[in-house]
Amino acid sequence: MRPICIRLASASLTRAALLKTANIPFVQEGVNFGEDSIKATNAKAFVYQATLGKYGVALKQYGYERMPLLVADTVISVENQILRKAHSLEDARRILLLQSGSVVSILTCMIYKSKALELLDLSATDYRFGPFDRDDLERYLHSGAWRGKAGACMVEGFCRPYIQEVRGFESCAMGLSIEVLQHYM
Repeated sequence: MRPICIRLASASLTRAALLKTANIPFVQEGVNFGEDSIKATNAKAFVYQATLGKYGVALKQYGYERMPLLVADTVISVENQILRKAHSLEDARRILLLQSGSVVSILTCMIYKSKALELLDLSATDYRFGPFDRDDLERYLHSGAWRGKAGACMVEGFCRPYIQEVRGFESCAMGLSIEVLQHYM
């Protein structure tokens, strides 16, 4: 049986890489949704509302009749504080220092819609990070690799050597719970 080609309504290179690794054929076309309008008091509510907002835009823009639609969003939380994308180097430093030596929850919500199935999943992966080395942190900040990342965090990059414990799927922390999605493909 030939796998179905899906539409990934996200500009995320990491989400695209996860789909490629899982051998799920896709086309990638991002959508614009203003997350600044979301008023949520906790990370679960925020990521759910952001995903629903993006889904609404993608559904209008692309539909799902010709090609199944996949939308996702990710947010990071430390001590019930929502850590979104950093707006500046100083903001990225502040966000990353909150994560240093802490338990960090990375939440990913995804919606998959085809003619036969509508799937909504909200998964979380928790990381316990050791304290970040200040020189290493500064090199990462000046590299700019934190730009566009929820919580300025890259568990597959900068944060990897500081991981002391993981509970959950790494793919969830990378922006798409691929293990969940594969059950329906």
